[in-house]
This record gives sequence, C-alpha cells and structure tokens, in this order.
Amino acid sequence: MRKRNKFKHAVYMLSALAMLLYALPRLSFGNGPGWVLGFGLVWCAFAFLVIAAHMHFLLGVDEEKQKRLDAVRKHKLEQWQEQWTEKSRVAGR
Repeated sequence: MRKRNKFKHAVYMLSALAMLLYALPRLSFGNGPGWVLGFGLVWCAFAFLVIAAHMHFLLGVDEEKQKRLDAVRKHKLEQWQEQWTEKSRVAGR
C-alpha cells in the first residue's frame, strides 16, 4: 500500500509540474504591475507549493515522525483497552 501511495504522489507532482511548464510561457509577466501580474505570481506560487509538498512526501522526510506518531497511537490504544478492561472488572463485581 505504501508504494501505491507514493506512486499517487508522484503522478500528482508530475501533473502539477506539467501544468506549470505549460502555463509559464502563456502567463504575462511583462505588462507591469496589475491584476494579470498578480494572478500569474499567485498561480505560480501555488503550483510550486503543490510540487514542493509532493516532493516532501516522496523524499520521506516525515517517515521518522510518522513512526513516532504510530508508536504514540499504539500506546494510547493499549491504555484505552486497559481502561475498558478495568471498568468491566469493576462493573462485574
């Protein structure tokens, strides 16, 4: 499942990169300040943000953090199960 998830992120990143490469020559940056320039800059910033987010995931920067979070979740689940078994013992008396 992990490989499919990474494949999905790779496809999304490549499609965002293709959109950016297709749109950059068509965006007008030379007309001076105005709404057209603002739109072009914001659109490019969002495209770069999407590409960077998918690159971040593909490079696995958060894998160690995810392992720690999984350990914390497992520990909380064990505590929750112990709490329920204690309640059932007290109710059974």
